[in-house]
Amino acid sequence: MHKLWTPTNTKIEKTQMYQFFQEFLGDQEYDYELFHQKSVENNEAFWSLIWDKYHVKGEKGNPPFIVPGKHISETQWFPEATLNFAENLLSRKDDKVALVGRYENGDRKSITNKELYKSVARLAYQMRLDGVEKGDRIAGFVPNCIEAIVAMLATTSIGAIWTSCSPDFGYQGVLDRFGQVAPKMIFTANAYSYNGKKHGCLEKVHQLAEQISSIEKIIVFEYLDYNVSLEDIVQAVRWNDYTDNNAKEIDFEQVEFNHPLYIMYSSGTTGQPKCIVHRTGGVLLEHIKELRLHVDLSEEDVFFYYSTCGWMMWNWLVSGLVSGCTLILADGSPFYPSPNYLIDLIDEENISIFGVSAKYISALEKADIHPMKTHRLEKLRSIHSTGSPLSVESFHYVYNSFKKDVVLSSISGGTDLIGCFASGNPTVGVYAGELQCKGLALDLDVLDDNGQSVRQEKGELVCKNPFPTMPLYFWNDEGNKRYHNAYYSRFDNIWAQGDFAEITSNNGMIIYGRSDAVLNPGGVRIGTAEIYRQAMKVESVKECIAVGQDWKDDCRVVLFVVMKDGFELNHNIQDEIRNIIRKNATPRHVPSKVIEVTDIPKTRSGKIVELAVRNVIHGRAVKNTDALQNPEALELYKDLKELQK
Repeated sequence: MHKLWTPTNTKIEKTQMYQFFQEFLGDQEYDYELFHQKSVENNEAFWSLIWDKYHVKGEKGNPPFIVPGKHISETQWFPEATLNFAENLLSRKDDKVALVGRYENGDRKSITNKELYKSVARLAYQMRLDGVEKGDRIAGFVPNCIEAIVAMLATTSIGAIWTSCSPDFGYQGVLDRFGQVAPKMIFTANAYSYNGKKHGCLEKVHQLAEQISSIEKIIVFEYLDYNVSLEDIVQAVRWNDYTDNNAKEIDFEQVEFNHPLYIMYSSGTTGQPKCIVHRTGGVLLEHIKELRLHVDLSEEDVFFYYSTCGWMMWNWLVSGLVSGCTLILADGSPFYPSPNYLIDLIDEENISIFGVSAKYISALEKADIHPMKTHRLEKLRSIHSTGSPLSVESFHYVYNSFKKDVVLSSISGGTDLIGCFASGNPTVGVYAGELQCKGLALDLDVLDDNGQSVRQEKGELVCKNPFPTMPLYFWNDEGNKRYHNAYYSRFDNIWAQGDFAEITSNNGMIIYGRSDAVLNPGGVRIGTAEIYRQAMKVESVKECIAVGQDWKDDCRVVLFVVMKDGFELNHNIQDEIRNIIRKNATPRHVPSKVIEVTDIPKTRSGKIVELAVRNVIHGRAVKNTDALQNPEALELYKDLKELQK
């Protein structure tokens, strides 16, 4: 793979990664591979030093800090520790700006650390008066905004459990999630905006309160100028009225390391969403490791990640407060009011860490946008990408069109671990198409079908050692059956992530897509990302999705394409697609069928759903279509004549 960026020794030595290495291993020559190896071998010492070096507020307790169980999922972490998540994110009470909210209509709102602390104090005080206690569930049906973070911090300051969905979720999708965990309260905006259009939130929330009997109160904040009446909703109260008190201090409830912090949800496109419970101390330590060491986030940074409150990247972004940096929050469409909207924010807010999805970068490339020519990008030093594999072409695009001297970190993890397996790294080079490194303290490997470790070959991405953000459990999962089936059914006592991956000669990683979406023509396993990378080189193709169709006792590859405006799929374009795939991949990758569609179904976080399309073309039902942002797109794949011959 082509090397696109190399850090200088001067830059390496200024990183927190380098400094932590020196403390952990002594004064020796820096070597990330050695660092990773020792962090796995000396797991307990590594996590103990994370706690100490970054001054985690709480009682650490006495060693041992990691107590093995019969199964790696039963590992005990810091068994004597107590702490509070919100207290660690609210350690500063100064006049530095903590949060900046940006709106589609151009409005801007900011809040300092001191003001943030005061807002959380007032909300938490009233929530306690209303009987919210440790272990209660509190839900947010909220856009990515300042109020959402205040509500989460107030909730966790009490030791209650936060769970959230973005307001563009359909009613059934929200009910499928919140209905399982029985929240005591729900926070909502009066409305949200997407692509310049306002959408009210109260109707859905009112319906939820009628169906979920545990909801005692609905707190409504005015996010947009959008008139709503609360008269008919007995549980509803306005945020400003609710927080009208003089509380100045926060009573931070100290909880055990394993106390539930968040309930996250799987996409729910193949059944009822799994309710994934994450532990307080685990999330805090893992996010400190990832943000401080792998991102090199510090108080001087301005940190942005485009996300909704229904995606784990929101939780990851919010943890940035532990570093003392400023967070930029943007909700709505990333391309409204112009395709340059998010790029404009880099200059306007002096963003230094800029995070988006791989699909967003690909869309910029297709739209022929070159920020290097139109923007200063003065403070920008790191670009992060996740959500799906970032293509080789997108790597080159970033360095040719954004900035030459920037760390491009394609990262991969998931809701399951509320963090990253393959991470960014400011101390190693960037190779086109590769994720930079294995995350520290994670014994990652790639296994073949026989469970044997392979290198520079494709296989199953696994983690062989326990890590602090292994889910505590799934909510309402008797005997942990769904939990163990999700991660441990493939290999004994080894976490299988469900990704088809490869460890490269550069000690980086390549993710080829989800294992359950892997194509298998003639018994050869093919990752869908390999096909997408080639098909997207065709100028007339806007988007594509590949699935396997059962055909004549085998599997054939079917590629669906969305064409750019002004193009229609014809034989010449089909041939062009097939030829470029054959030339740059293998004949096995070449689709038997190339079919034009007008839309591709995606989850709320923008991931294409190969399994749902595969089910539709085989006449199988797709459950919980409310998990999709555009469920109507599935109709395009039903009863296609082209697939019957």
